[in-house]
Amino acid sequence: MLETVRAFGGMATAPHHLAARAGARVLAEGGNAVEAAVSMAAAIAVVYPHMNGLGGDNFWIIHRPGMAPIGIDACGAAADAANLNYYVGLGAIPSRGPKAALTVAGAVSGWQQALALSNDQMGGTLTLARLLEDAIHYAENGSAVTRSLQENIRIKAPEMAGAPGFATTYKPGGRGVGVGERLCQPALATTLRRLAKAGLDDFYRGDLGHAIGDELAAVGSPLTSDDLARHQALTVAPLSVDVAGHQVFNMPPPTQGLASLMLLAIYDRLGVTKAEGFDFVHGLVEATKQAFRVRDRHIGDPAYMTVEPNDFLAAPALDAMAADIDRDRAAPWPDAGPDSDTVWFAAMDAAGNTVSMIQSLYWEFGSGVVLPGTGITWQNRGTSFSLDPGHHNVLKPGRRPFHTIQPALAHLSDGRVMAYGTMGGEGQPQTQAMVFARHVLHGQDLQQAVTAPRWLLGRTWGTETTSLRIEDRIGAEVIAALRAAGHDVEVTGPFDEVMGHAGGLVHHTTGPLAGLMEGATDPRSDGAVAAL
Repeated sequence: MLETVRAFGGMATAPHHLAARAGARVLAEGGNAVEAAVSMAAAIAVVYPHMNGLGGDNFWIIHRPGMAPIGIDACGAAADAANLNYYVGLGAIPSRGPKAALTVAGAVSGWQQALALSNDQMGGTLTLARLLEDAIHYAENGSAVTRSLQENIRIKAPEMAGAPGFATTYKPGGRGVGVGERLCQPALATTLRRLAKAGLDDFYRGDLGHAIGDELAAVGSPLTSDDLARHQALTVAPLSVDVAGHQVFNMPPPTQGLASLMLLAIYDRLGVTKAEGFDFVHGLVEATKQAFRVRDRHIGDPAYMTVEPNDFLAAPALDAMAADIDRDRAAPWPDAGPDSDTVWFAAMDAAGNTVSMIQSLYWEFGSGVVLPGTGITWQNRGTSFSLDPGHHNVLKPGRRPFHTIQPALAHLSDGRVMAYGTMGGEGQPQTQAMVFARHVLHGQDLQQAVTAPRWLLGRTWGTETTSLRIEDRIGAEVIAALRAAGHDVEVTGPFDEVMGHAGGLVHHTTGPLAGLMEGATDPRSDGAVAAL
């Protein structure tokens, strides 16, 4: 049984223990939460390469005491050459291979933007070389292959026949690497060393950017070095909503952060008094359906949206959606949405700065393309575009794709600050809501809220089901009641990885526990909470 970790000096949590350790090492050396998060982001890109990498995107919410939270949107846009004519004759954008590698990788620009904020406003002092130290070490010397990585290689390898570099990296000698074997990534180590020396902007507008552009062209991607050079991460204001007196923050479009906030606010209006029973599960599932209908009709690149996200967070809109929920019966749910593979992690420093961050390749291993010279696995986020000219998320050059990934942060009514999140596509808003509702609304211990049985409406990790998958630990009585109410229930094992890798950090700012930090990690992952 995992227990909530408690400490005062600083804390980091991630779904891989080596990434959490990298963040804690930075905090121990006097680094702030942003510097710790960059170190974790680089390290986990190496040790959990099926979930995220330098070839993906990321989003941040950063809390600084006494200031409004700030968001960083490091989402890459579609290549200039990626238009409907480029994919003519295809029913959809390929999910794997070079033509799936059609959007710029924004992750490194997110690190860059966050460090600029750290240096300008948060007293950041650690060098980039120091922050990339752990990542370089594990890329050069290897890290132990996790069961999650080994299983994903085994399951997804058949899809990767047209993905250059995949087999060389993940199936050396013709077989997938096994659990506990050493995975070395020398080309990626060279890339990280180059960034440490030349600076992160080199990824987009320097010699490294030109080398990446040449490699992308050589494997058959529509991306070029010009596309990389045009990219910039954005600083944005997070969306927010009041939930039972607590202010909850999430990212604006193109992420599904709006859906996460709507889900919690709708559930709050149902007046459920305790967790784990039928009312708790049914209420959250039905609130999910309400939020996802808005998401699926409207959310995409904000430059092309025709609605204002905050309109859906207004009390009259939320009241109406809550009133539309039948407290006893399941509404129809025929839709299947996008899947995702992602890592969420967080860091807190002793000064109270807090980072909630998420980094992704979209599907496991993204496009599957591993660039041979730089060792970068490129995302397939652009496969979420539609090739239907009338679709609200139709592919256009320079357009940013819809993103399932979004980190969450909350200012609680008693002064605590909570950073929380998860990986898992459609499961992200649902798991965020479960963790927040269990811990904040229903008083569960933080680790208990993360460990507790979860469910998933819709698809993730490439599974096409639209059923309500639920872990068997929820109990036979609740499962029977859900089925009787019309939910299409599919029972899974007790700690199913399909439910995502969640975590949370909470900082007490007032009262007898002032300064205390609490952390939780997911037993479904390879993660840890590392504390000072």
